[in-house]
Amino acid sequence: MRQASVERNTNETEISVTVDLDGTGTYDVSTGIGFLDHMLEQLSKHSLIDLAVRAKGDLHIDFHHTTEDTGIAIGEAVNRALGDRAGITRYGSAQIPLDEALTRVIVDCSNRPYLVWKVGFTRPKLGEMDTELFREWFQAFAQAAGVTLHVDNLYGENNHHIVESAYKALARALRQAVTIDPRAADAVPSTKGVLSDAGKD
Repeated sequence: MRQASVERNTNETEISVTVDLDGTGTYDVSTGIGFLDHMLEQLSKHSLIDLAVRAKGDLHIDFHHTTEDTGIAIGEAVNRALGDRAGITRYGSAQIPLDEALTRVIVDCSNRPYLVWKVGFTRPKLGEMDTELFREWFQAFAQAAGVTLHVDNLYGENNHHIVESAYKALARALRQAVTIDPRAADAVPSTKGVLSDAGKD
């Protein structure tokens, strides 16, 4: 049962997250930020990872803390659900279009957190959400989940389409990477025999 729950409570946010890596893409998300909810629903639906999120944050200040801490909590839950990562495919990649926008995401569930972010926006906000916060979410998720994550918007004009194609591409790449490889179901996919954040493999 590759499931995990995380609670993250600070002076800025109160967040609870539950994930099931072997789900059907069922989601129940409420962060108080409509656009972020929409993106997390896309992440769940297209990864087939069941996702429940409840977040209360200091939205009267801005959306930064809630966005970042939600990324941390979801990443921590994914990390815990992966356990020792034995049997996983480990690598995943996807190129996802949304109308005129195309974004590529490549993920390595290596327990070596790193983000390469090549996404630009022409507007400072989408609805009430600052577009700069999307990088903060991906950075927080990559760090907490222990994944190397490359996100590259190849082209696009509509900022909504660019962001949504990034989340959908992350979803499909994750779906591939966390899937159990039937040819190596009991093996950790590393020549070290363990996936940790130290050393090379």
